[in-house]
Amino acid sequence: MRKTLASLAAFVAAAGFTFGAAAETYILNCGYPDNNFHTVNIRAFADDVKQMTGGKLEIDVHSAQELFKLRETKQAIQTGQIPMGEIMMPGYGNESPLFLLSGVPFLAVSYENAMKLFKAAKPHLDAYLDKQGLKLMFAVPWPAQGFYTKKPVDKAADFKGLKFRAYSPITARMGEGLGALPTTIEYSEIPQAFATGLVSSMYTSAQTGIDSQAWDFAKYFTNVVGNFSLDGTLISKKAYDALAPDVQKALDAAAAKAQVRGWKMSHDFNIKQIQTLADKGMTVVEPSAGFMAELQKIGDGLAADWIKSAGPMGEEIIKAYQASK
Repeated sequence: MRKTLASLAAFVAAAGFTFGAAAETYILNCGYPDNNFHTVNIRAFADDVKQMTGGKLEIDVHSAQELFKLRETKQAIQTGQIPMGEIMMPGYGNESPLFLLSGVPFLAVSYENAMKLFKAAKPHLDAYLDKQGLKLMFAVPWPAQGFYTKKPVDKAADFKGLKFRAYSPITARMGEGLGALPTTIEYSEIPQAFATGLVSSMYTSAQTGIDSQAWDFAKYFTNVVGNFSLDGTLISKKAYDALAPDVQKALDAAAAKAQVRGWKMSHDFNIKQIQTLADKGMTVVEPSAGFMAELQKIGDGLAADWIKSAGPMGEEIIKAYQASK
């Protein structure tokens, strides 16, 4: 149940979000249910923090957007309502191109290249967040993105006129490039959007398909391996700076561990999750070379648009990324 700001403030105070005390409990708002690997990873992170700090810091994890919706979480951290939270980074693409980068379709189409792209951008992302009073603890990719549809799709023309669920500005532009009609729909609202006819197709990971029980409203998953959108776990600098140096060091170590674990979980779960879609009755389709060529052309245009929007910084990031490949 959503809490009023007044009751939430009382809840936060009761939970121990008081800077500078000998022992701390920091609230962390997650965007997804407990069975989602992102949440599993964050709960493991919380366990590591408690163990590695000797109980000096505990992370109180609230899953399934219990306190704030994904799109509200960053502001909630910045305004001091909670000290920590998880965000879907491409969802903030209108704020800065840096958040959008991992969501550019067909720019990095393997886990290896997705990590190289993240590393190329991270110094710029860290500097941007620092100015906002935030610190990125770790980032973990969603499994590869694919298309969920009621009917088979194997060329761009098959999307013409389809109502298309988008989760970021760039996925909306990709939908437009396919001839679809994009609408931005929150993660938690996917089943209702399909049930009411607001959308009839979407581009997202197998994990999201499982979370939303996509087999109830879609028949086909076309596995185009489009990109690996990042989720980031943030902490306010005020909350971080209030911790003793040894606690900060342990928190950083737990975060580094969570990032490594999260990337491995994403990779391992991706294979299992696609099989789960098939086991639930969905038809998993490998796209044709012709369809992939159409998608790559759309992706190249979106990447060029991203570089233009990011300016010299974008050119520097892409140059560093290409050099690392």
